[in-house]
Amino acid sequence: MTAIVGEKLSSERPEKGLTKKQAQTGGRNNQGRITVRFRGGGHKRLYRQIDFKRNKFNVPAKVARIEYDPNRSARIALLHYVDGEKRYILSPVGLQVGAMVQAGIGADIQPGNALPLSAMPLGTTIHNIELKPGKGGQLARSAGASAQVMGREGHYIQVRLTSGEMRRILGTCMATVGQVGNLDHEKVNIGKAGRSRWLGKMPHVRGVAMNPVDHPHGGGEGKSGQGNPHPVSPWGLPTKGFKTRKKKKASSLFHLLTN
Repeated sequence: MTAIVGEKLSSERPEKGLTKKQAQTGGRNNQGRITVRFRGGGHKRLYRQIDFKRNKFNVPAKVARIEYDPNRSARIALLHYVDGEKRYILSPVGLQVGAMVQAGIGADIQPGNALPLSAMPLGTTIHNIELKPGKGGQLARSAGASAQVMGREGHYIQVRLTSGEMRRILGTCMATVGQVGNLDHEKVNIGKAGRSRWLGKMPHVRGVAMNPVDHPHGGGEGKSGQGNPHPVSPWGLPTKGFKTRKKKKASSLFHLLTN
């Protein structure tokens, strides 16, 4: 079992005005039916309200502390704005306690500052990227994630995502400079089953270990698995290599990139 040590994280309680209760669903929808299997239990968590929109323009803020957030892999930073407001943001690599950050067209290209994509120099590393102006960041929000500004085409900006995919995003969409922090998250080894249960992850049961009523692979004497059938889901759909994506009209942005 491994854990991240040596981080200078705040030991204080989270900012009370920026937290709210979060109900545990156990993978169940509003009808009480399990729609996501193997979820349940886990430690109670307070939800920290993160400012993904970064819509407080041209108001400097000081980084008061960097905190652990149980709801995400990234660390979060508490900002104290000069007008007295407090907000949480995702903490990028290189952001230190006491640093000043700002959002708006005139902000410097420094980690933690947020600007419209049209104001970003080519080659800038970014995260927390909006897809619709004013909706809030949707891309590159987990630990270690980042994207890069690659080019300009009229009102659109070409952005290369972590996966290598190229996306055209409207230049008025906001993004934050830098790479999301907590880079060592991917190196953590869970180490024991109990630690997964703390996270609300229940054991993932194999189909061949079930009864025939529960799974197409179930039943049989011993570890038979009823011969060597094609692997399927509990509902009979092929689960390896079977394409489930429906044919639908691609967006105009996709056509412009591929032509």
